Amino acid sequence: MVICPNRGQGFPAGRTYLRLTNNRQPLNMKQPLLCTILVSAFSLANVIPMQAEDAAAAATAPATEDVAAPATTAATITKDEVNAAQQAWCDALVLIGKTHEEGGDAKAVALKVLTDAYDYDQGSVFFKPTLAHGDNTFRPTKEGALAYFVGADPNFPEDKGFALKPWVKARYDNLGDGDVGIQIHGDIAITMGNVWVTAKDGSEVMVEKTFVFKKGADGKLRLIVHNSSLPYNPAK
Repeated sequence: MVICPNRGQGFPAGRTYLRLTNNRQPLNMKQPLLCTILVSAFSLANVIPMQAEDAAAAATAPATEDVAAPATTAATITKDEVNAAQQAWCDALVLIGKTHEEGGDAKAVALKVLTDAYDYDQGSVFFKPTLAHGDNTFRPTKEGALAYFVGADPNFPEDKGFALKPWVKARYDNLGDGDVGIQIHGDIAITMGNVWVTAKDGSEVMVEKTFVFKKGADGKLRLIVHNSSLPYNPAK
């Protein structure tokens, strides 16, 4: 039997108390009580006080929502993609020269290459071509990059069109055999090594390159950094 005593029994007001009793004697109903509660259950082992306002607050507290943990960023570029992008660049260089040699629109082909292989349309590109020099050493604009590959731009009078030689073959490496020259950092990939271009007479030129690719929202890898130069020759 559980009894809720009144103030007169020395209990502070404003709280509800539950008291266990094993007394089988009938209660003296003359005793002034605030309330009497009959409980039919297993024996209670403790006295449990609870603030009435705490119970009300608990009942009305808003349910907490599960907050999803932030997703981890996994590598979004593979070495196979990096190698494919580099081979595509080599093939595009040959295609521009071949198109020019056959009387086609080499400028249109070069523009498509710059759209597909470089990130000029989506962001910025740091392009330092092999044979650029002086005030136009760096080509941060698509216009400057196009002039380097196909020439015929009065703003870049020194450009004769690197891709128009024409080159009949191009190949690359990543610091030698294998992929030791590739680093991948999420949606960014860095590669360092050499590019070899072959002219119609069979002569070959080696160029040192550093390429940085970024993967776009369309899943394509595009160059955001292109730095190439001829090897240093201490004899010259």
